[in-house]
Amino acid sequence: MDPAARVVRALWPGGCALAWRLGGRPQPLLPTQSRAGFAGAAGGPSPVAAARKGSPRLLGAAALALGGALGLYHTARWHLRAQDLHAERSAAQLSLSSRLQLTLYQYKTCPFCSKVRAFLDFHALPYQVVEVNPVRRAEIKFSSYRKVPILVAQEGESSQQLNDSSVIISALKTYLVSGQPLEEIITYYPAMKAVNEQGKEVTEFGNKYWLMLNEKEAQQVYGGKEARTEEMKWRQWADDWLVHLISPNVYRTPTEALASFDYIVREGKFGAVEGAVAKYMGAAAMYLISKRLKSRQPPRLGRMLPEASADVMLSPGVPSWLPHLPPLPRGDPLPCWAGSGGSPEGLFPSPPRHRLQDNVREDLYEAADKWVAAVGKDRPFMGGQKPNLADLAVYGVLRVMEGLDAFDDLMQHTHIQPWYLRVERAITEASPAH
Repeated sequence: MDPAARVVRALWPGGCALAWRLGGRPQPLLPTQSRAGFAGAAGGPSPVAAARKGSPRLLGAAALALGGALGLYHTARWHLRAQDLHAERSAAQLSLSSRLQLTLYQYKTCPFCSKVRAFLDFHALPYQVVEVNPVRRAEIKFSSYRKVPILVAQEGESSQQLNDSSVIISALKTYLVSGQPLEEIITYYPAMKAVNEQGKEVTEFGNKYWLMLNEKEAQQVYGGKEARTEEMKWRQWADDWLVHLISPNVYRTPTEALASFDYIVREGKFGAVEGAVAKYMGAAAMYLISKRLKSRQPPRLGRMLPEASADVMLSPGVPSWLPHLPPLPRGDPLPCWAGSGGSPEGLFPSPPRHRLQDNVREDLYEAADKWVAAVGKDRPFMGGQKPNLADLAVYGVLRVMEGLDAFDDLMQHTHIQPWYLRVERAITEASPAH
């Protein structure tokens, strides 16, 4: 229905109520004296004389009524147009997402995989989950890239494999905003091979924190360059710093290590024997490894860790493959920004290069409160009125500790809980069944 027709129909007879709902001002009733002038009264002036006498009032009332009607019309027109634009954008995004069939290969307790799930759920993207057996990894034998998460996106007859959690998130967000073919978007995040100081070849991806948008699209998403830079900075912080606080905290003591592996085995995909071995021998091994991790310097921002490091965080493990876990890279930073979208030198400041404190909880608490301070008190999320990609990344990393002592301590001894619950609620309200 034409907006003008909707307004006219709404104005008769309930225009006042509609104007009030739409923020307009209800049309005032004509004064009683004016109505008497129309009807006449016993012993009073004639109707014609009364009309002449009341004509200024009638003209004023008519002008007021006309102004109110015009104001109501424009208010209703703006409101309906805003609804139409919102519906068009929602329909366009729904159309794009409905063309994708997504399958996520994961370890449920891996923080990188949790980041991807948080993104998919918040953006209401249906997906199937394939839990990977951490010992045999037969579920991803189709892939030469042997780490998780892996996302396979089927779009019509075309199937694309996306590797690395930050690439997955950036590529899908670019797709939802721009509508570019996913096959083309993936080329913006080139895989790069490098050899670390242990002589092991690792794979990294360029531009992983950039959304490949034109100026208009970037303005639509961020509203300004500062917001874009802030989001990228804290997404990288979540990968390069926050993630590396998880393992030392969940494996801090033998008791905590055993509780963590009990959780891992319960949530993961293990056979009976594999589960028993992982729970006890894996817990002992990871307790020792966490001590080694605590004594190491954290990586700088600018050093992009492969998703392989997820195995060292809160992902399943048994002695058969624990000796082969990739060590945390050291030495010169790996290249991380490729092509014209690369980050200028020094865009993201490096965190202090120090060893973790003897009480690693303090490092976790400091990181949480640093994040809360960055969000600030004047906005519910770093993204403003809704979570942005940095909110979802930090939430996804921390979520893997739920049910463990480290998580309970984090909620009790920092100021992060209100923000955490807001993100959780936002994801829950947006999430489809999958």
